[in-house]
Amino acid sequence: MLDLILISVAAFLAGVLNAIAGGGSFFTFPALVFTGVAPIAANATSAVAVFPGYLSSVFGFVKEIRALDRRVLLGLVGLSTLGGILGALLLLVTSPGVFRFLVPWLLLFATLLFALDRQIRELTAGRRPAGPVGRALGTLAVTTYGGYFNGGLGIVLLALFARLGYRDMNQMNGLKNLLSLILSAASVITFALAGIIVWKPALIMMVSATVGGYAGALVARRLPSAVVRAIVIVVGLVMSAAFFARG
Repeated sequence: MLDLILISVAAFLAGVLNAIAGGGSFFTFPALVFTGVAPIAANATSAVAVFPGYLSSVFGFVKEIRALDRRVLLGLVGLSTLGGILGALLLLVTSPGVFRFLVPWLLLFATLLFALDRQIRELTAGRRPAGPVGRALGTLAVTTYGGYFNGGLGIVLLALFARLGYRDMNQMNGLKNLLSLILSAASVITFALAGIIVWKPALIMMVSATVGGYAGALVARRLPSAVVRAIVIVVGLVMSAAFFARG
């Protein structure tokens, strides 16, 4: 019962954070590990838990997504599908010991990405847009990371779009949500076929995260974004420290 309460609360908070600023996986992944789910299975199950939020987010930016060049959009979608599958396969062939070693570093990396997202976007926005080869390789690398470990994916995608020459923030957010949805679907299907998803907590967390997403939309109108960002960063640092301490 305590485990169910913990994962439900974690998923609810993840839904709230994803609706406001992102970073929900900082709650879902550690909660699953602390309730006894093996790290690799916890990573796959966490991807399922936050998946519904991407779908609802896409609908909020349909206008901006439709304004994108169709050929470029299809190319990005195709690369995201491939990246999601490659990342999931890479996770499946990673030994449990290696992944346990990587987890705190991945959490810390994702936290730093979140904390420095504005500086990263400004740095990449000032450069000449990448060419076709750079566009393809960059998109594939970022989406493969997303399929392997979802933490900080939104920030990395926004930095990528700035490097590709996008400047409209609403359009970038819409594209971020769409590619996150596509690569997450590809990785979740891969994880499901491999049989590593723990479905009972996954389904419970999907419901809680959906409710949290609705609550987050209400909170977003009242709570300053700086406060939310600070909460996400503190949670990320605490979770990173906890996993370093666990060895």
